[in-house]
Amino acid sequence: MDKLLGKKIVIAGSRKTEEMSLLIQKQGGIPVVRPLQGFIYLDESAVEKELLYCANNQVDWFVFTTGVGTETLLNAAEKLGVDSMLLQKMKDTNVAARGYKTINLLKKLEIKPTVIDEDGTIQGLINRLGDCDFANQTVLVQLHGEPQPALIQFLEERGAAVVQLLPYRHIEPETAVLETLCHELTTSSIDAVCFTTAVQVRYLFVYARRQGISDAVRQAFTTRVKAVAVGKVTAEALRDEGLNQVIVPETERMGAMIIELVKDYSK
Repeated sequence: MDKLLGKKIVIAGSRKTEEMSLLIQKQGGIPVVRPLQGFIYLDESAVEKELLYCANNQVDWFVFTTGVGTETLLNAAEKLGVDSMLLQKMKDTNVAARGYKTINLLKKLEIKPTVIDEDGTIQGLINRLGDCDFANQTVLVQLHGEPQPALIQFLEERGAAVVQLLPYRHIEPETAVLETLCHELTTSSIDAVCFTTAVQVRYLFVYARRQGISDAVRQAFTTRVKAVAVGKVTAEALRDEGLNQVIVPETERMGAMIIELVKDYSK
């Protein structure tokens, strides 16, 4: 029960921090909460505008990247009175779905996707869409919290006219938190950082680049500090930042992430 004895483990999330802290403490570790999630809000006016465009114009493809984002759009469509029209369009045209939560939601709606990416990563979705023809096609892409430039670029390079639906938007975390974490990383005063979403990774490195210390932060993860991801999507974001040594559990759960970190220290 002391595999993390004396280790300072940063929790970068803002949810279930008490439970994660308790797990770390039970292993002898010292939990440090540095929430990098920022705030998230529903941009209702933008959603309404985009949904009305969708209802009144031809859509050749729907690309859904998250279950919660897809459900939010359907709820917003119901408020606008265009939910029946939207669902019918989804059933009549090509649909691509990323991740098991999105796939399960579409199954409940009796929508069978043309393309499925069970891997759950944006790159996995891009790979699955590689053989599809998007020339002169209108593609509606549902996003969650932040843009996905690689996916949008992929579609546009293949001739698609992309309409982005971004119901939830993130607000940057507190500068003081970012500053403190970067100081801890570059001074070797912490031992691991547990990331629970990809957006946390992006906020950390955007801030580090802005301060001109991204190489130092990357070096810390490469040599002294363990980078831990809750799942594949978060691990993908870390690898996109050049971190090849990422600890990630097979089961995408916060508890499993801590257990995987313990296993790594036990090697």
